[in-house]
Amino acid sequence: MTGSQVYLRPLTGEDAAAFVPWVNDAEVTRTLAVGAAAMNRRAEQTWIEKMNASGSDVLFGIVVQEPDQLIGSIGLNQIDFRHRSASLGMMIGEKSEWGKGYGTEATALVVHYAFKKLHLNRVQLHVYEYNLRGMRTYEKIGFRREGVLRQAHVYDGRFWDTVVMAILREEWEERPALSASEPSKT
Repeated sequence: MTGSQVYLRPLTGEDAAAFVPWVNDAEVTRTLAVGAAAMNRRAEQTWIEKMNASGSDVLFGIVVQEPDQLIGSIGLNQIDFRHRSASLGMMIGEKSEWGKGYGTEATALVVHYAFKKLHLNRVQLHVYEYNLRGMRTYEKIGFRREGVLRQAHVYDGRFWDTVVMAILREEWEERPALSASEPSKT
């Protein structure tokens, strides 16, 4: 899947080395639902292999086209083909690439994949209330706030709300494309 700035590709065990510094960086992981334990290359490799072998998860690397650099991951988890829904998760680990629109484009590509290739009807996610950049990204794509899990997350010594957001296939199809390079909605 290719956009104007990034493309998505399957991750391999060889990508684990790039992820280790990201998942061990508190600034990167503060918006992610990950444990506090330090991760090593083998643990990351095992996680990637587990995701790739799963029948209910798909995982992609986010790669900036120029200079062909892996900067993070995005995926659909807990895919439920009966109810045609999934949860979305994303990480831009390369902090120097934050704020450049790569997350927005990667999210649009994965949502397109969910609705057009997997024929899902709903993609949902959880985002912590302090992750304003993430919420703006998801709202640009068309995600709507559905509810709040009050004080469901602890970070930096306090409780924070978790915002539940989702987009339905019909909402995706009715919205204007983000750019000319976004995949066709048909």
